[in-house]
Amino acid sequence: MPAKQARRTQAERTEATTTALVDAARELFAQDGYAATSLDAVAAKARVTKGAVYHHFQGKQQLFQAVFAREVERLCTVLADVYASERDPWDAFEACSRAFLEECLEPGLQRIMLLDALPAMGWDGLRRTEAPMMELMEIAIAAAVQAGRIAPRPAGPLAVFLYGALCETSMSVARADNQKAAHRAALTELRHVLDGLRLD
Repeated sequence: MPAKQARRTQAERTEATTTALVDAARELFAQDGYAATSLDAVAAKARVTKGAVYHHFQGKQQLFQAVFAREVERLCTVLADVYASERDPWDAFEACSRAFLEECLEPGLQRIMLLDALPAMGWDGLRRTEAPMMELMEIAIAAAVQAGRIAPRPAGPLAVFLYGALCETSMSVARADNQKAAHRAALTELRHVLDGLRLD
């Protein structure tokens, strides 16, 4: 077998194993939580040895971070599609904010991103890994300013403010006894806040 083909095959095997581990970990973290999930369980579910887990990840925290990063990547894809479906940049921003809150109703995402991420990754690790979502928000705010839909301002501080509000709201909804009612109330307040920023 030519060396180049052998390397490609090895790369494909590595990718397949990594994907299987992240898939298995995502299911277990979503079902049982970070603290209760062992690397032995992940290895068994992925049908690999525990040694294979350590070959690809330093430990459970790094594996959790890989799962979290994939959730962020999926969310960014969803939000980009939602944004593209609206012509007005501030309407698009509001639609993305609603979509974010909607996505955060999914129980697995709630467990991974809203309940377990902070204790598992720490504040710095959490913010670093979810940075792509903050960047999308900053770009969208800058576009709304450029279009004259909200008052001129630096996009960064408002992005931090609104992103923090959305994350805190999502965590509150995730912990609510009646999530549907809490979600409806959150959407109402979101509309009031964003309408208050809108220039008509």
